[in-house]
Amino acid sequence: MRPLPRLHAITDATVITDPAFGARLAGVASAGAAVALHARDRNLSGAALTALAERMMAHAAAPEAAVLVSGRPDIARAVGAHGVQLGQLDLAPADARTVMPGGWIGRSVHAVGEARQAVDEGADFLMVGNIFETTTHPGRPAAGTALIEQTARLGIPVIAIGGITAPRVRELRDAGAYGIAALSAVWHADDAAAATVALLEPWVDA
Repeated sequence: MRPLPRLHAITDATVITDPAFGARLAGVASAGAAVALHARDRNLSGAALTALAERMMAHAAAPEAAVLVSGRPDIARAVGAHGVQLGQLDLAPADARTVMPGGWIGRSVHAVGEARQAVDEGADFLMVGNIFETTTHPGRPAAGTALIEQTARLGIPVIAIGGITAPRVRELRDAGAYGIAALSAVWHADDAAAATVALLEPWVDA
């Protein structure tokens, strides 16, 4: 399996219904193997999530970007995606792997205990947050970089999420994050391709 991407570009309903989504998607995917596009909107039907994942796969193919599907290893396998991102209410990583044996299995966690459990259940990487305050989850306290330091000691890649901006990325890398996940900093930027490059910059020489 190729290396896990450093930047995970997370979508939601607002992102995927934006008339400019196609152009932004092409710009983000142009960063190639350093980027994972996440097909994510919990309100989508299975058919609609499949269509979104297929659209992402079409944009990802030439630059060799990755595509992960949120919560649905069956859809990820059906479209040939590179992995699945599981929430706390989704299948356990070990169960998801029986459905999708050849891709990355990520688990979203918010505390060290959840992280340990995910590692024990066979997750390939952890998406950890929210690290900073974020408008995506208003009112949820920020965990801070200490949570990155603690979960990184468990021995699998940690992807930091929550309030991620380009000026904060180097701090997260230095705390032990393997990579980052972002929504607003990618999709709501004036230039999605340039924003992607800026978020990846701390890892260029890593």
